[in-house]
Amino acid sequence: MSVDTQSPKLFKPITFRGLTVRNRVVASPMCQYHSVDGGPTDWQMVHVGRMAVGGAGIVFGEETAVEDIGRKTYACAGIWDDRHIPQYRRITDFVREQGSVPAIQIGHSGRKAACHTAIMDFAPLTDADAANGMAPWQPLAPSPINAEKRFYPPKEMDRDDIRRILEKFREAARRSMDAGYQICEVHGAHGYLLHSFLSPVSNQRQDAYGGDREARMRFPLEVAEVVRDAWPNDLPVFYRISCVDGEGGAWDLDDSVAFAKALKDRDISLIDCSSGGITGDSDMPLVPRVPGFQVAFSDRVRRDAGLPTIAVGLITEPRQAEDILQAGKADMVALARELLWHADWPAHAAMELGVTDAHGMMPHEYAHRLRQREQAKAMPINQGGVETAAAYAHHLGKGAWET
Repeated sequence: MSVDTQSPKLFKPITFRGLTVRNRVVASPMCQYHSVDGGPTDWQMVHVGRMAVGGAGIVFGEETAVEDIGRKTYACAGIWDDRHIPQYRRITDFVREQGSVPAIQIGHSGRKAACHTAIMDFAPLTDADAANGMAPWQPLAPSPINAEKRFYPPKEMDRDDIRRILEKFREAARRSMDAGYQICEVHGAHGYLLHSFLSPVSNQRQDAYGGDREARMRFPLEVAEVVRDAWPNDLPVFYRISCVDGEGGAWDLDDSVAFAKALKDRDISLIDCSSGGITGDSDMPLVPRVPGFQVAFSDRVRRDAGLPTIAVGLITEPRQAEDILQAGKADMVALARELLWHADWPAHAAMELGVTDAHGMMPHEYAHRLRQREQAKAMPINQGGVETAAAYAHHLGKGAWET
Protein backbone atom coordinates (compact mmCIF):
# COMPACT_ATOMS: atom_id res chain seq x y z
CA MET A 1 0.00 0.00 0.00
CA SER A 2 1.32 3.44 -0.88
CA VAL A 3 1.64 6.00 1.87
CA ASP A 4 0.36 9.55 1.52
CA THR A 5 3.61 11.34 2.33
CA GLN A 6 1.96 14.75 2.19
CA SER A 7 -0.27 14.08 5.19
CA PRO A 8 0.54 10.77 6.90
CA LYS A 9 -2.30 9.59 9.08
CA LEU A 10 0.18 8.65 11.80
CA PHE A 11 0.62 12.36 12.49
CA LYS A 12 -2.95 13.55 12.18
CA PRO A 13 -4.60 14.52 15.50
CA ILE A 14 -7.33 12.33 16.95
CA THR A 15 -10.04 13.32 19.42
CA PHE A 16 -11.68 11.25 22.16
CA ARG A 17 -14.54 13.02 23.90
CA GLY A 18 -13.06 16.43 24.81
CA LEU A 19 -9.41 15.40 24.46
CA THR A 20 -7.39 15.89 21.27
CA VAL A 21 -4.15 13.94 20.89
CA ARG A 22 -1.49 15.41 18.59
CA ASN A 23 -0.67 12.18 16.73
CA ARG A 24 -1.49 8.46 16.58
CA VAL A 25 1.68 7.14 18.27
CA VAL A 26 1.16 5.56 21.71
CA ALA A 27 3.93 4.71 24.15
CA SER A 28 2.52 1.48 25.51
CA PRO A 29 2.47 0.65 29.25
CA MET A 30 5.70 -1.07 30.27
CA CYS A 31 6.29 -2.41 33.77
CA GLN A 32 9.57 -1.05 35.17
CA TYR A 33 9.81 -2.72 38.61
CA HIS A 34 11.36 0.42 40.08
CA SER A 35 8.55 1.59 42.37
CA VAL A 36 8.96 2.03 46.11
CA ASP A 37 5.87 1.01 48.06
CA GLY A 38 3.87 1.61 44.89
CA GLY A 39 5.20 5.10 44.20
CA PRO A 40 7.28 6.13 41.17
CA THR A 41 10.92 7.18 41.46
CA ASP A 42 13.32 9.22 39.35
CA TRP A 43 13.59 6.18 37.09
CA GLN A 44 9.95 6.52 36.00
CA MET A 45 10.42 10.27 35.56
CA VAL A 46 13.20 9.67 33.05
CA HIS A 47 11.59 6.61 31.45
CA VAL A 48 8.26 8.31 30.80
CA GLY A 49 9.77 11.72 30.15
CA ARG A 50 12.09 10.60 27.37
CA MET A 51 9.15 9.19 25.39
CA ALA A 52 7.25 12.46 25.73
CA VAL A 53 10.36 14.32 24.56
CA GLY A 54 10.53 11.88 21.63
CA GLY A 55 7.14 13.00 20.33
CA ALA A 56 4.59 10.27 21.20
CA GLY A 57 0.99 11.45 21.23
CA ILE A 58 -0.02 9.38 24.27
CA VAL A 59 2.49 8.27 26.90
CA PHE A 60 1.50 5.52 29.32
CA GLY A 61 3.52 4.77 32.41
CA GLU A 62 3.03 1.17 33.48
CA GLU A 63 0.44 -1.25 34.82
CA THR A 64 -0.58 0.41 38.11
CA ALA A 65 -2.22 -1.56 40.92
CA VAL A 66 -5.42 -0.39 42.59
CA GLU A 67 -4.39 -1.98 45.89
CA ASP A 68 -1.17 -3.26 47.42
CA ILE A 69 -2.08 -6.94 47.08
CA GLY A 70 -3.03 -6.23 43.47
CA ARG A 71 0.64 -5.91 42.52
CA LYS A 72 2.62 -8.75 40.99
CA THR A 73 5.78 -7.81 42.87
CA TYR A 74 6.90 -5.55 45.69
CA ALA A 75 8.52 -3.33 43.03
CA CYS A 76 5.35 -2.82 40.97
CA ALA A 77 3.59 0.52 40.60
CA GLY A 78 0.43 1.37 42.51
CA ILE A 79 -2.00 4.19 43.14
CA TRP A 80 -3.88 2.96 46.21
CA ASP A 81 -2.92 5.81 48.55
CA ASP A 82 -3.24 9.60 48.39
CA ARG A 83 0.50 9.96 48.96
CA HIS A 84 1.00 8.60 45.45
CA ILE A 85 -0.83 11.55 43.87
CA PRO A 86 1.96 14.17 44.04
CA GLN A 87 4.54 11.55 43.07
CA TYR A 88 2.75 10.92 39.78
CA ARG A 89 1.80 14.57 39.34
CA ARG A 90 5.46 15.46 38.93
CA ILE A 91 5.61 13.10 35.95
CA THR A 92 2.30 14.06 34.33
CA ASP A 93 3.10 17.77 34.52
CA PHE A 94 6.30 17.16 32.56
CA VAL A 95 4.57 14.97 29.96
CA ARG A 96 1.95 17.63 29.32
CA GLU A 97 4.61 20.33 29.03
CA GLN A 98 6.07 18.35 26.10
CA GLY A 99 2.71 18.26 24.29
CA SER A 100 1.96 14.60 25.00
CA VAL A 101 -1.05 13.19 26.81
CA PRO A 102 -0.24 11.42 30.10
CA ALA A 103 -2.13 8.13 30.46
CA ILE A 104 -2.40 5.61 33.27
CA GLN A 105 -3.31 1.94 33.12
CA ILE A 106 -4.97 0.69 36.30
CA GLY A 107 -5.48 -2.94 37.12
CA HIS A 108 -5.20 -5.82 39.55
CA SER A 109 -2.79 -8.72 39.22
CA GLY A 110 -5.24 -11.32 40.49
CA ARG A 111 -3.68 -14.77 40.69
CA LYS A 112 -0.42 -13.48 39.16
CA ALA A 113 0.45 -11.72 42.43
CA ALA A 114 3.22 -12.51 44.94
CA CYS A 115 6.24 -13.12 42.74
CA HIS A 116 9.67 -11.77 41.88
CA THR A 117 10.28 -9.33 39.05
CA ALA A 118 10.76 -10.08 35.36
CA ILE A 119 14.54 -10.45 35.64
CA MET A 120 13.84 -13.46 37.87
CA ASP A 121 11.19 -14.80 35.50
CA PHE A 122 8.40 -14.00 37.97
CA ALA A 123 9.44 -16.83 40.30
CA PRO A 124 6.92 -17.21 43.14
CA LEU A 125 7.81 -15.69 46.49
CA THR A 126 8.54 -18.23 49.21
CA ASP A 127 9.09 -18.35 52.96
CA ALA A 128 12.77 -17.68 52.31
CA ASP A 129 11.88 -14.29 50.81
CA ALA A 130 10.08 -13.26 53.98
CA ALA A 131 13.45 -12.86 55.72
CA ASN A 132 14.26 -10.14 53.16
CA GLY A 133 11.02 -8.28 53.76
CA MET A 134 9.20 -9.86 50.83
CA ALA A 135 6.79 -12.32 52.38
CA PRO A 136 4.38 -13.98 49.95
CA TRP A 137 0.71 -13.05 50.15
CA GLN A 138 -2.49 -14.71 48.98
CA PRO A 139 -3.68 -13.66 45.51
CA LEU A 140 -7.32 -13.14 44.53
CA ALA A 141 -9.08 -14.88 41.65
CA PRO A 142 -12.52 -15.83 40.39
CA SER A 143 -11.76 -19.47 41.21
CA PRO A 144 -9.08 -21.03 43.48
CA ILE A 145 -6.99 -22.42 40.63
CA ASN A 146 -3.26 -22.15 41.35
CA ALA A 147 -2.14 -22.06 37.71
CA GLU A 148 0.77 -19.75 38.55
CA LYS A 149 1.94 -22.09 41.36
CA ARG A 150 2.05 -19.33 43.96
CA PHE A 151 3.00 -20.09 47.58
CA TYR A 152 -0.61 -19.57 48.65
CA PRO A 153 -3.35 -20.80 46.32
CA PRO A 154 -5.53 -17.88 45.22
CA LYS A 155 -8.62 -17.05 47.24
CA GLU A 156 -11.91 -17.34 45.38
CA MET A 157 -13.40 -13.88 45.61
CA ASP A 158 -16.68 -13.62 47.49
CA ARG A 159 -19.24 -10.84 47.07
CA ASP A 160 -17.52 -8.68 49.69
CA ASP A 161 -14.24 -9.01 47.79
CA ILE A 162 -15.96 -8.01 44.57
CA ARG A 163 -17.55 -4.95 46.15
CA ARG A 164 -14.24 -3.97 47.72
CA ILE A 165 -12.26 -4.29 44.49
CA LEU A 166 -14.87 -2.25 42.61
CA GLU A 167 -14.40 0.52 45.14
CA LYS A 168 -10.61 0.21 44.77
CA PHE A 169 -10.94 0.80 41.03
CA ARG A 170 -13.16 3.81 41.67
CA GLU A 171 -10.67 5.28 44.15
CA ALA A 172 -7.74 4.62 41.81
CA ALA A 173 -9.51 6.43 38.97
CA ARG A 174 -10.16 9.45 41.19
CA ARG A 175 -6.54 9.54 42.36
CA SER A 176 -5.37 9.23 38.76
CA MET A 177 -7.44 12.26 37.83
CA ASP A 178 -5.96 14.23 40.75
CA ALA A 179 -2.50 13.12 39.64
CA GLY A 180 -2.98 14.84 36.29
CA TYR A 181 -3.70 11.93 33.98
CA GLN A 182 -5.93 12.64 30.98
CA ILE A 183 -6.60 9.03 29.93
CA CYS A 184 -7.41 6.13 32.23
CA GLU A 185 -7.09 2.62 30.80
CA VAL A 186 -8.50 -0.42 32.57
CA HIS A 187 -6.20 -3.43 32.28
CA GLY A 188 -8.41 -6.38 31.39
CA ALA A 189 -5.78 -8.53 29.66
CA HIS A 190 -2.75 -10.79 30.12
CA GLY A 191 -4.20 -13.19 32.66
CA TYR A 192 -4.68 -10.58 35.38
CA LEU A 193 -7.80 -10.38 37.52
CA LEU A 194 -10.32 -9.02 35.01
CA HIS A 195 -9.16 -11.29 32.20
CA SER A 196 -9.31 -14.27 34.56
CA PHE A 197 -13.00 -13.55 35.15
CA LEU A 198 -13.65 -13.51 31.39
CA SER A 199 -12.00 -16.80 30.47
CA PRO A 200 -13.80 -20.06 31.28
CA VAL A 201 -10.35 -21.61 31.76
CA SER A 202 -9.80 -19.55 34.92
CA ASN A 203 -13.40 -18.76 35.91
CA GLN A 204 -15.27 -21.85 37.09
CA ARG A 205 -17.70 -20.10 39.41
CA GLN A 206 -21.29 -21.21 39.73
CA ASP A 207 -22.79 -17.89 40.85
CA ALA A 208 -23.81 -14.74 38.95
CA TYR A 209 -20.15 -14.04 38.10
CA GLY A 210 -19.45 -17.37 36.39
CA GLY A 211 -20.96 -19.77 33.91
CA ASP A 212 -21.99 -18.37 30.54
CA ARG A 213 -20.22 -15.53 28.77
CA GLU A 214 -22.58 -12.83 30.01
CA ALA A 215 -22.04 -13.85 33.62
CA ARG A 216 -18.26 -14.05 33.21
CA MET A 217 -18.32 -10.55 31.71
CA ARG A 218 -20.28 -9.14 34.65
CA PHE A 219 -17.43 -8.15 36.97
CA PRO A 220 -15.11 -6.72 34.25
CA LEU A 221 -18.05 -4.66 32.98
CA GLU A 222 -18.85 -3.46 36.49
CA VAL A 223 -15.25 -2.25 36.72
CA ALA A 224 -15.71 -0.36 33.44
CA GLU A 225 -18.84 1.26 34.86
CA VAL A 226 -17.28 2.46 38.12
CA VAL A 227 -14.16 3.80 36.37
CA ARG A 228 -16.23 5.59 33.73
CA ASP A 229 -18.44 7.04 36.48
CA ALA A 230 -15.43 8.29 38.46
CA TRP A 231 -13.58 9.72 35.46
CA PRO A 232 -14.31 13.25 34.10
CA ASN A 233 -17.00 13.22 31.46
CA ASP A 234 -14.86 15.11 28.94
CA LEU A 235 -11.95 12.66 29.18
CA PRO A 236 -11.79 9.12 27.73
CA VAL A 237 -11.55 5.72 29.38
CA PHE A 238 -9.73 3.01 27.39
CA TYR A 239 -9.85 -0.74 28.05
CA ARG A 240 -7.07 -3.24 27.25
CA ILE A 241 -8.22 -6.74 26.41
CA SER A 242 -6.60 -10.02 25.47
CA CYS A 243 -8.46 -10.69 22.25
CA VAL A 244 -7.62 -14.39 22.62
CA ASP A 245 -6.52 -16.24 25.75
CA GLY A 246 -3.31 -17.84 24.59
CA GLU A 247 -2.25 -21.32 23.57
CA GLY A 248 -4.85 -23.84 24.70
CA GLY A 249 -7.22 -21.13 25.91
CA ALA A 250 -10.95 -20.70 25.46
CA TRP A 251 -11.73 -16.97 25.20
CA ASP A 252 -11.61 -16.11 21.49
CA LEU A 253 -12.06 -13.22 19.09
CA ASP A 254 -15.83 -13.66 18.84
CA ASP A 255 -15.99 -13.29 22.62
CA SER A 256 -13.85 -10.17 22.46
CA VAL A 257 -16.12 -8.55 19.89
CA ALA A 258 -19.13 -9.21 22.14
CA PHE A 259 -17.24 -7.82 25.13
CA ALA A 260 -16.15 -4.74 23.17
CA LYS A 261 -19.77 -4.06 22.18
CA ALA A 262 -20.75 -4.20 25.85
CA LEU A 263 -17.90 -1.80 26.70
CA LYS A 264 -19.11 0.56 23.98
CA ASP A 265 -22.54 0.56 25.65
CA ARG A 266 -20.76 1.70 28.82
CA ASP A 267 -19.10 4.68 27.09
CA ILE A 268 -15.63 3.21 26.83
CA SER A 269 -13.84 5.19 24.13
CA LEU A 270 -11.26 2.74 22.76
CA ILE A 271 -10.17 -0.91 22.92
CA ASP A 272 -6.45 -1.59 23.28
CA CYS A 273 -6.06 -4.92 21.50
CA SER A 274 -3.51 -7.33 22.97
CA SER A 275 -3.57 -11.11 23.53
CA GLY A 276 -2.46 -13.97 25.75
CA GLY A 277 -2.04 -14.56 29.45
CA ILE A 278 -4.18 -17.64 30.11
CA THR A 279 -3.38 -21.12 28.83
CA GLY A 280 -5.30 -24.36 28.82
CA ASP A 281 -5.62 -27.63 26.97
CA SER A 282 -7.84 -26.69 24.03
CA ASP A 283 -6.76 -26.57 20.39
CA MET A 284 -6.39 -22.78 20.44
CA PRO A 285 -2.98 -22.15 18.83
CA LEU A 286 -0.12 -20.03 20.08
CA VAL A 287 -0.23 -16.51 18.66
CA PRO A 288 2.94 -16.24 16.54
CA ARG A 289 5.23 -13.31 17.44
CA VAL A 290 5.70 -11.88 13.96
CA PRO A 291 5.65 -8.18 12.95
CA GLY A 292 2.20 -6.73 13.62
CA PHE A 293 0.97 -10.03 15.07
CA GLN A 294 -2.07 -8.47 16.81
CA VAL A 295 -3.15 -6.09 14.05
CA ALA A 296 -5.79 -8.54 12.77
CA PHE A 297 -7.38 -8.53 16.25
CA SER A 298 -7.57 -4.75 16.22
CA ASP A 299 -9.04 -4.80 12.72
CA ARG A 300 -11.79 -7.26 13.66
CA VAL A 301 -12.76 -5.52 16.92
CA ARG A 302 -12.77 -2.10 15.25
CA ARG A 303 -14.90 -3.30 12.36
CA ASP A 304 -17.40 -5.49 14.21
CA ALA A 305 -17.75 -3.65 17.52
CA GLY A 306 -17.67 -0.17 16.03
CA LEU A 307 -15.12 1.19 18.50
CA PRO A 308 -11.73 2.83 17.89
CA THR A 309 -8.79 0.53 18.57
CA ILE A 310 -5.07 0.54 19.26
CA ALA A 311 -2.93 -2.00 17.43
CA VAL A 312 0.13 -3.15 19.36
CA GLY A 313 2.75 -5.86 18.96
CA LEU A 314 6.02 -5.73 16.98
CA ILE A 315 5.15 -2.52 15.18
CA THR A 316 8.60 -1.07 14.57
CA GLU A 317 8.74 0.64 11.17
CA PRO A 318 7.11 3.99 10.26
CA ARG A 319 5.65 2.78 6.99
CA GLN A 320 4.34 -0.35 8.69
CA ALA A 321 2.53 1.85 11.24
CA GLU A 322 1.21 4.18 8.54
CA ASP A 323 -0.09 1.30 6.43
CA ILE A 324 -2.03 -0.09 9.41
CA LEU A 325 -3.79 3.23 9.87
CA GLN A 326 -4.35 3.89 6.17
CA ALA A 327 -5.94 0.44 5.83
CA GLY A 328 -8.37 1.23 8.65
CA LYS A 329 -7.14 -1.62 10.84
CA ALA A 330 -6.61 0.62 13.88
CA ASP A 331 -6.99 4.22 14.94
CA MET A 332 -3.68 4.38 16.80
CA VAL A 333 -0.54 2.26 17.00
CA ALA A 334 1.35 1.47 20.19
CA LEU A 335 5.05 0.75 20.55
CA ALA A 336 6.81 -0.62 23.61
CA ARG A 337 10.28 -2.18 23.29
CA GLU A 338 10.98 -0.17 20.15
CA LEU A 339 10.64 3.01 22.20
CA LEU A 340 12.99 1.64 24.84
CA TRP A 341 15.57 1.29 22.08
CA HIS A 342 14.60 4.42 20.17
CA ALA A 343 12.61 6.87 22.32
CA ASP A 344 12.52 9.55 19.60
CA TRP A 345 11.01 7.10 17.09
CA PRO A 346 8.02 9.41 16.44
CA ALA A 347 10.26 12.27 15.27
CA HIS A 348 12.28 9.97 13.01
CA ALA A 349 9.05 8.43 11.68
CA ALA A 350 7.76 11.91 10.86
CA MET A 351 10.95 12.60 8.89
CA GLU A 352 10.68 9.29 7.00
CA LEU A 353 7.02 9.85 6.14
CA GLY A 354 7.65 13.31 4.78
CA VAL A 355 6.20 15.51 7.52
CA THR A 356 7.18 19.13 6.98
CA ASP A 357 9.49 20.27 9.78
CA ALA A 358 9.64 16.84 11.44
CA HIS A 359 12.05 18.36 13.94
CA GLY A 360 9.06 20.20 15.36
CA MET A 361 8.03 16.88 16.90
CA MET A 362 10.79 17.49 19.45
CA PRO A 363 10.78 20.11 22.22
CA HIS A 364 12.01 23.54 21.13
CA GLU A 365 15.21 23.03 23.14
CA TYR A 366 16.11 20.33 20.61
CA ALA A 367 14.17 21.40 17.53
CA HIS A 368 15.90 24.70 16.79
CA ARG A 369 19.35 23.12 17.00
CA LEU A 370 18.29 20.25 14.74
CA ARG A 371 16.89 22.72 12.23
CA GLN A 372 20.17 24.66 12.32
CA ARG A 373 22.07 21.45 11.66
CA GLU A 374 19.92 20.68 8.61
CA GLN A 375 20.40 24.21 7.30
CA ALA A 376 24.15 23.94 7.76
CA LYS A 377 24.24 20.58 5.96
CA ALA A 378 22.33 22.10 3.05
CA MET A 379 24.63 25.13 2.67
CA PRO A 380 27.51 24.86 0.18
CA ILE A 381 30.91 25.61 1.60
CA ASN A 382 32.01 27.54 -1.51
CA GLN A 383 35.16 28.88 0.13
CA GLY A 384 37.95 29.65 -2.32
CA GLY A 385 36.18 27.74 -5.08
CA VAL A 386 35.80 24.43 -3.17
CA GLU A 387 32.47 22.77 -2.38
CA THR A 388 33.13 19.92 0.10
CA ALA A 389 34.46 19.72 3.63
CA ALA A 390 37.32 17.46 2.55
CA ALA A 391 38.30 19.81 -0.24
CA TYR A 392 38.08 22.81 2.06
CA ALA A 393 40.34 21.14 4.62
CA HIS A 394 42.82 20.36 1.89
CA HIS A 395 42.56 23.94 0.63
CA LEU A 396 43.56 25.14 4.10
CA GLY A 397 46.47 22.74 4.14
CA LYS A 398 44.87 20.60 6.88
CA GLY A 399 44.33 17.30 5.17
CA ALA A 400 42.88 15.59 8.21
CA TRP A 401 39.45 15.50 6.59
CA GLU A 402 40.63 13.91 3.39
CA THR A 403 39.21 10.50 2.54
